[in-house]
Amino acid sequence: MTTASENPKPVTAYCRICGKPLTEETVRMAQGTVYCEEHLPSPAGPAPAAAPPSPYGSGQMPNPGVSPGLAFLLGLIPGVGAIYNGQYAKGLVHVLVLGLLISITSSDAAGGLEPLFGMFIAVFYFYMAFEAYHTARKRQAGEPVDEFSSLIQIGGQQSRTPWLPITLIGLGVLFLLNNLDLLHLRAVLKFWPVLMIAAGAWMLYDRLTGQNGSPAGGADSGAAAPGAPGGGQ
Repeated sequence: MTTASENPKPVTAYCRICGKPLTEETVRMAQGTVYCEEHLPSPAGPAPAAAPPSPYGSGQMPNPGVSPGLAFLLGLIPGVGAIYNGQYAKGLVHVLVLGLLISITSSDAAGGLEPLFGMFIAVFYFYMAFEAYHTARKRQAGEPVDEFSSLIQIGGQQSRTPWLPITLIGLGVLFLLNNLDLLHLRAVLKFWPVLMIAAGAWMLYDRLTGQNGSPAGGADSGAAAPGAPGGGQ
């Protein structure tokens, strides 16, 4: 017959690792789990601080399947380089612009400036290839690319004006009137400087509105900051 001192202490739990029976005195708890003294995990140290995001990171996965060299070669074909980069509307615009320059040069609308327009055609022709290469580089690095991204960034915000549909409608109306002999396209091409004036005016307006918007936003934020502590006064 055993005495009370010889009676084993009651088992209250079992070690999760080895299954050893544990009494109330030998139970060790870690993160809500029962362990024995031998398999008790060491206390975890403080979690390392998260690394700050790199200012050079794009936040997107690179796309190694994009070939900037192939984009450059396809860019030598009007519109095809932009189509390779998924910019179908830009490709159509490239074809329209190049066709317009060739039409002005081959007609009497150049007004003796045929050599100048010939240079425009050559510059724009190679611009399409370099722009396709530049866009493909951005796609390869995982950077976001919009429909009308280009080597020359105009303004800080994307315009919501549907320029492409408006351009297509305008060209369609001109060609229709020309086919109906209601308007001679050769005579209309003489007013090509109006396009340069309109483009310059739009770029100037976009630049001025962008500059006026930035200081206003900064002034509002600066005015709100001093008022925040004084709100409770």
